[in-house]
Amino acid sequence: MNNPSRFKKGELKKNQGKRGPGKTTVAARQAIAAFVDGNADKLQGWLDEIAKEKGAQAAFDTFTTLLEYHVPKLARHETTGNDGGPVKVEIQWMETE
Repeated sequence: MNNPSRFKKGELKKNQGKRGPGKTTVAARQAIAAFVDGNADKLQGWLDEIAKEKGAQAAFDTFTTLLEYHVPKLARHETTGNDGGPVKVEIQWMETE
C-alpha cells in the first residue's frame, strides 16, 4: 500500500542537517513517545490529582506542557500590509457570457 506521507529514501526534512537527526535526538523522541504511550491510561488520574490540589488551570497547563513534547508545534506568521497596516483584499469579478 502506498503512503505518500512516509519518508522517501534520500529526502531530507526541514532543519535536520545533512545526515538527518542525530542518534541522541531520535532516541530521546522514541523514549518520550514510549513514556506517553505507556502511561496514557494513567494520565487522566494524574491530571485529576493536579486539578484537586492546585486547580483546573494547573492541570490544563500541565497537559499543554506535555503535549509540546509529543505533538509538533505550528509556526505562527503575521502578514501585514504597507507600513505595517492591515492587509487590503480586493476581489474582482469577471463577467462571462
